[in-house]
Amino acid sequence: MENAPLLNAIIQNAIDGIITITDKGIVELINPSACKLFDYAPEEVIGNNISMLMQSPHKDKHDKYLQRYQQTGIPHVIGIGREVTGLKKDGSVFPFRLSVSEVQLAGRIIYTGFIHDLSLQKKAEDNLKNHAVQLEEQVKERTLALNNIVRQLRHSKEEVSLSLEKEKELGQMKSRFVSMASHEFRTPLSAIQLSALLIDKYALIPDTSRVRKHVVKIKNAVANLTGVLNEFLSLEKLEIGKVKPTFNRFDLVEFGEEITEQMQMIAKQNQSIIYQHTGMDNMVSLDQNLLKNCIFNLIGNAIKYSGENTFIEFNTEIEAQICRITIKDNGIGIPEADQKHLFEAFFRAHNTGTIPGTGLGLNIVARYTGLMNGQVDFKSKVNQGTIFTLSFPAL
Repeated sequence: MENAPLLNAIIQNAIDGIITITDKGIVELINPSACKLFDYAPEEVIGNNISMLMQSPHKDKHDKYLQRYQQTGIPHVIGIGREVTGLKKDGSVFPFRLSVSEVQLAGRIIYTGFIHDLSLQKKAEDNLKNHAVQLEEQVKERTLALNNIVRQLRHSKEEVSLSLEKEKELGQMKSRFVSMASHEFRTPLSAIQLSALLIDKYALIPDTSRVRKHVVKIKNAVANLTGVLNEFLSLEKLEIGKVKPTFNRFDLVEFGEEITEQMQMIAKQNQSIIYQHTGMDNMVSLDQNLLKNCIFNLIGNAIKYSGENTFIEFNTEIEAQICRITIKDNGIGIPEADQKHLFEAFFRAHNTGTIPGTGLGLNIVARYTGLMNGQVDFKSKVNQGTIFTLSFPAL
C-alpha cells in the first residue's frame, strides 16, 4: 500500500480525466481533470450513476450495456476505446476519447474510464474542414471565372474570325459586283447606243420596220437595266433592314393566275407557263409584294435558262396548314459543285455562259422568303432542269 499515495497523486494530477465505477455503474472516483471537463464538483458525481454524464440514447442504455457485457463478455467500449460525447452540468456537450479498463480489486470488479478531451482537436478539424470548404468554393469561383474568361476569349476569337471572314466575303462580293456591273451595264448601254445610231440612220428611209426593230431593242435594254437597278435597290434595303413584311390575306389562285399571265408575255418563243393549284383552300396570309418578287424571279430564271418550245410548271398547293409554291423547268440545271453557293449574293453558276444576270435574284428570294417565315428548297441536275419550292405556314 506504500504505492497508494503515488497512485493517488498520479490520478489527481493526470491531464486526462479518470473516472472509476462499480459493476452497477456507480461512480466511486472522479479526478480533478474529469470534474473540470464536466463542470461538476466531485461530491456531485460520486455515488451517482455514471449515466448522468451521458447523452441519450446512451444515458438510458448504459446499465444494459454493463449487464450485457457481464453476461456475454462481448465489449461495447471496454478494452476497445471509442469517441463519445459527454454531457456537462450546464447541458452542453463535448467530444472525448473514452478508453475503459476492467480491474479486479479485492474480490470485486471496477471499471476505470480514461477521458481525453477532443474539443480542441475537433475544433481544429472543423476549422480545417471549413477552410477546405472555403478553398473549394474559392476554387469553384476561380474556375468559374476562368471558364468565363476562356469563353469570352473564344467568343472574341470567333467574333474576330467572323469579322475577318465577313471582310473577306465583302471583298469577294465587291470584286464580283465590279465584274458583274461592268458587264451587265456595258452590254445594254452598247446596244442602246448602237440602236440609237441606226435609228438616226434609218430615220431618213421611208421603211420604218427597221426603226421599230431597234426601238424594241432599246426598250428591252432599258428594261434589263431597270431590272438590274431594282435588284441593287432591293439588296440595299435588305442590308439596312428596311424591308418589313406586311401580311395580308388573299386568294392564292387569283394571284397565281395573274402572275402566269404577266410572265407569259416575256416568255421565249413557244415557251408555255402552265399554272395549277392543288387543295380545297386557296386563301393565304403572306406579303403579296415580296411573294410576287420571289415568283417573278424564279419564273424569270426558268424562262432565261430554258430553251424555246419548252414548258415551265408553276404550281401552288395548300395542305395541312402548309403553302407550297413550286416552279419547275427543263433548263440547263445547276452544277452540283455550285449548288452550295447558290444563294450567295453576286454568285452565278459556272454553266450560265453569256446569259445575262446579276447573281442577286436568288439571294433576294431566300431573304424575302425568310422574312415571311418560309424556306427555299431546290433540286437540280445539269441539262435536266431545276425545281424550286417555297414553303410557308398557311395561317
